[in-house]
Amino acid sequence: MDLLDFEAQGLYFEEPDVAGVKEMIADAAENYATGDAELPLLKAYFLAPESLNVLVALNRFYYYQHRLEDALLATLKALTVIRPLINFPEDWRDLQQSHINDTPAVLLTQVRLYLFTLKAIGFLNMRLERLDLSQSIFEKLVGLDSKDRIGARGLLELVIKRKEDHAKISIKEHDHV
Repeated sequence: MDLLDFEAQGLYFEEPDVAGVKEMIADAAENYATGDAELPLLKAYFLAPESLNVLVALNRFYYYQHRLEDALLATLKALTVIRPLINFPEDWRDLQQSHINDTPAVLLTQVRLYLFTLKAIGFLNMRLERLDLSQSIFEKLVGLDSKDRIGARGLLELVIKRKEDHAKISIKEHDHV
């Protein structure tokens, strides 16, 4: 299945949120430069913990603050929100091509969102030097996306190179001992 060959429907950012949440996200955006963005985002999260708008905003905030563990937590939460919408397995490792192929066309936007969210989890784990986990995620995505519409192939190559570089450094360090 071509993950770009569909009509976008049900985009997460078009979904209505609890009253006041959009304003809190906007307030956070306005206060980012002053360092006062986290509180409105956390208030929004407490009001709407299942809101993808809030979770994406938290992910971006934490990522740009170089708080990668916090960004990862927000992204993992987003995956748990998306997963039941498309009836994917609880563990991404159990995801098969048939899950994607069997998803009704009206839910393909959510499938892409799930896959991009999984890619973000792989990327954050790579940045956190959890290279084996990152590699597993990217391998899964490449296996599900033969046309590389999600863009995981380049990241897989990058993580493999990084692991090779780490191995070379370890060998050099061991030789000097």
